[in-house]
Amino acid sequence: MIRYIVVEEEKMNIRIVAYDRDNWEEAQKLSVTKAQQELVPSVSESLAAAYIKPWDEALDPYILYDGDTMIGAFYNSYTPGSVDNYWIGGFFIDQKYQGKGFGKASLRKIIEFIQEAHPKCSQIWLTIVKGNLVARKLYESIGFKTDGSENAEGEVRYQLNLNI
Repeated sequence: MIRYIVVEEEKMNIRIVAYDRDNWEEAQKLSVTKAQQELVPSVSESLAAAYIKPWDEALDPYILYDGDTMIGAFYNSYTPGSVDNYWIGGFFIDQKYQGKGFGKASLRKIIEFIQEAHPKCSQIWLTIVKGNLVARKLYESIGFKTDGSENAEGEVRYQLNLNI
């Protein structure tokens, strides 16, 4: 089974692109299933967060592509220059592309992207809504671990230590 996923990932060309005047409207059409809507922010919510910066950190929103096909989105919030305050948030794959290996391939690309953009980064964090077993399985398969702690909203915190 894992061999199949690796083969599929080799066929993918995951790219990370910043929102801009040419893609933001198309990105508004990205969506998750009705059951997932309470688990991740919409594209509009992520763009609003990038503008208002609710956590007093840098917050950069991005779109995920497979080749020229828009497949998902995420944002990276961080404290510039820090070594341990880098967060992946709002990560989702559009419902049309779920279950095809894009989540794992995209997550690997996001981690690589953060490391390249922020060479001092030694830890990447994210949170998972309690009960979101699909997300937990995905993140744990990449190496994220939790100590069971929660953020102010009751989401479980996960951390990935990077080998630098």
